[in-house]
Amino acid sequence: MVTKKPKTKNKKLLWTSIIIFIPLVIFLTYYISSIVSTANNLQAGEDSPFSKFQEGDAFYEPPEWEGNERVNILLLGGDTRGLSENEVPRSDTMMVLSLDPESKQAFLFSILRDTYVDIPDHWGTKINAALVFGGPNLAMETVSNFTGLPIQYYVYVDFEGFTELVDAIGGVEFYVEKDMYYTSRADGPEFDINLKEGLQHLDGKKALQYVRFRYDAQGDFSRTERQRNLLKAVSDEMLTFTNLINLPKTLEEVEPYIETNLTFSEMVKLGSLVYQHKDNGFQTEQLPPSNNVRDERIDGIWYLDTDETEMQQYIQDLFEQAALEDVPQENEDTNLESDEAEAGSEGS
Repeated sequence: MVTKKPKTKNKKLLWTSIIIFIPLVIFLTYYISSIVSTANNLQAGEDSPFSKFQEGDAFYEPPEWEGNERVNILLLGGDTRGLSENEVPRSDTMMVLSLDPESKQAFLFSILRDTYVDIPDHWGTKINAALVFGGPNLAMETVSNFTGLPIQYYVYVDFEGFTELVDAIGGVEFYVEKDMYYTSRADGPEFDINLKEGLQHLDGKKALQYVRFRYDAQGDFSRTERQRNLLKAVSDEMLTFTNLINLPKTLEEVEPYIETNLTFSEMVKLGSLVYQHKDNGFQTEQLPPSNNVRDERIDGIWYLDTDETEMQQYIQDLFEQAALEDVPQENEDTNLESDEAEAGSEGS
């Protein structure tokens, strides 16, 4: 006798699948459309302080990234305090994130802002002035000439955007290596720095205090190291499951403070690449390196000077060393397999 129970069971499974599937489709549609919409708003518009820098004969054209070669992104942090609307800030922070899809090696370089360079179509001065003279485009060209790296993309964020980002991801657990205190009447009490040594949960305001502090014996040298370390911690927190789910909301909150030349499709490719590098982590370095930098007074102003040829070779040496790190292990495994095969042959 034929029973109808399997048919009833199949119907239940079908309805269960539909009940699960429909909300999932709705969520994914919202998730993707929200990210696409917000990502498109990150492109420079007429309200950007950099919109006055129009394209011309001397306009730097960033090289295209094909997806297989090393990609370099210039990260710019601007201090807009005390500036009028649409006034262009100097870049308080300059970093280069360099990712190699082949070796899965990632480097985060921080550039000392007082480094003396020749800015194209202008003159020799501090590297952080490039943003003022020609916006992110000139900053990319200047940093590319300085490092010898083709800079394909830039991401600009101001102080307020940084605090919003850290708050949007729920803050970050971080060890503050020493007490930090600084106050200035010029900046106002809202920008006072007052941090205590120890492991603690940094919200956006405290994280900004940490990356701004440079009032110790090593000044900007130690400050750039702190910036690299905190950025790594923020990056790790952003890649957690919870924050990946909340990514549309996070982007929406920080969108007014961020500008980039990345398209949405390029963001997706780079996001995937960053995630692949997650397990290996980022190697962080300072530019110029400590053994190739010196104080020099030029036209009455103190700068940090360096031999750019030696520094660019230093960067390439870092890349080559990183690429070769896995080779000894591979050779060792190959030799082990050969020895086992030889032993097996002798045994037979």
